[in-house]
Amino acid sequence: MSENASLVPQPGHLYVVATPIGNLADLTERARAILGGVDLVACEDTRTTGAMLTRLGLHKELTSYHEHNETEAAERLADLLASGKSIALVSDAGTPALSDPGFRLVRACRRRGLPVVPVPGPSALTAVLSASGLPTNGFLYVGFLPAKSAARISFFEQHRTFDYTLALYESCHRIDKAVDEIVATLGPDRVICVAKEVTKIHETFFVGPAAAVRDRLAKASLKGEFVLLIAPVDFVL
Repeated sequence: MSENASLVPQPGHLYVVATPIGNLADLTERARAILGGVDLVACEDTRTTGAMLTRLGLHKELTSYHEHNETEAAERLADLLASGKSIALVSDAGTPALSDPGFRLVRACRRRGLPVVPVPGPSALTAVLSASGLPTNGFLYVGFLPAKSAARISFFEQHRTFDYTLALYESCHRIDKAVDEIVATLGPDRVICVAKEVTKIHETFFVGPAAAVRDRLAKASLKGEFVLLIAPVDFVL
């Protein structure tokens, strides 16, 4: 397929489109072309995606596809694809299906033999890994940890000697507790990275021994979205 042809959506194709996680300038030329050309955009929140498309000067038909209707919506959208419609799947920010809705629709398409085309771009996970200074030769991505402290502590203990970097997302309501638990279970010298509001105005990286990161977080605003990385046990920054 030529470069220009890849900018034109094809009938019956699902396009999994990564969208900016903060800075709208991170949207790729291909993503913009696909979003502008498909018959339908399936999104988590029509208000969020609608606002983004308006800023891009695009006016598209939107349909809700989120965690509460994903099972039903996946089959409905797969039916539309089978009838020849082209659809772009987006999340509120970043790459769909990575701790965001998308898996069930992609699976439904694969089961039916319908084409699925990735349109890669922003991802908080890979952005933080690339800029953290922690090992990237291998990593385990686990999404969001459980809300309860006991379950998080159990996870940290089970992965105490894991050979690669651990990568997870955490909410602003629990990031301080999670770091406290890392200090208590993995030790104050375990190297971690806490990244806040990546690509946004208040982007901040806290990197170093867990106890030092905890002290810096105690003096910082905890508003926003966080990515947490934990280095292997013997890693020295």
